Amino acid sequence: MLERRRLLAAFAAAIAGAAVPHPGAAQDHTIVVFAAASMNNALNEVDAAFTKKTGVKVVASYAASSALMKQIEQGAPADVFVSADVNWMDYGAQRNLVRNDTRINLLGNRLVLIAPKDSKIGNVTIAPGFGLAALAGNGRIATGDVRAVPAGLYAKAALEKLGVWAAVEPKLAMAENVRAALILVARGEAPLGIVYATDAMVEPNVKIVGVFPEDSHPPIVYPAALTANAKSDAAPYLAFLRSPAAKSIFESYGFSFLIKPAS
Repeated sequence: MLERRRLLAAFAAAIAGAAVPHPGAAQDHTIVVFAAASMNNALNEVDAAFTKKTGVKVVASYAASSALMKQIEQGAPADVFVSADVNWMDYGAQRNLVRNDTRINLLGNRLVLIAPKDSKIGNVTIAPGFGLAALAGNGRIATGDVRAVPAGLYAKAALEKLGVWAAVEPKLAMAENVRAALILVARGEAPLGIVYATDAMVEPNVKIVGVFPEDSHPPIVYPAALTANAKSDAAPYLAFLRSPAAKSIFESYGFSFLIKPAS
């Protein structure tokens, strides 16, 4: 009987010990990144490299920068925000939703005109007064929503600067983000689209038929920053975004790297 009591006591102690995590036990290290839809392919590869190096898992959510910032404002638990324009990062900074002292201007991009890969539309010279509306025929020109989505905002600025906005506006098919606009063209549902060069590079069913002059719209800049409530694992991630390894990946997808790489 005494031996049985000892065994039961030992068993109870073992159960109690298992129920209390050891101070040195491995913890779940996961961060959440909200990033512009146009970063999807490139950032997935960067995130995989970061996880391989650090063991920290990255959960990425991609959408229009405007939609992501509104979600952060409403309390979504993001640790890092990467926008496709400076305006939505400014919006977050002004409302103390991001830590402005961590903000970096990370990447650049180009605005292009695309068509389905089998389109008969050839190279288009994009210049003041060019006939974009006529080129679309009875079809639509897909781009991001010009009221909020960065790609749409850049597109509107360019079309206004080139003097063709009034003619083109009625033909626009405004999508919730730039990747949605890309899909419309890739499926042949729109004969033309205005997207980023990096989007066109990852979609085999479209071709670039024209490049918008850089001076026709504000510079395309992707700022990144920690959110106000970022977890501690997010700081090394933000540092990794500016590493030579990340630079190599981003540039392979067509982005320009705007910041000096840091080891």
